[in-house]
Amino acid sequence: MADDPVICTCLDMCKSEILEGIRTHKCKTVEEVGDAIEAGAVCGSCVDDIQEMLDEENA
Repeated sequence: MADDPVICTCLDMCKSEILEGIRTHKCKTVEEVGDAIEAGAVCGSCVDDIQEMLDEENA
């Protein structure tokens, strides 16, 4: 689905799932996201995308 792309391919996690984790756990850093929901903590290829999401969410 184009409206909810997979961001973390290692965990097959979509943008909406990661945003929910960011909001639920009040994450401010990529490391906090990784600790809370593991996205970005496996291979790291989605770290830039997660950082963009954090920047938008915490602006």
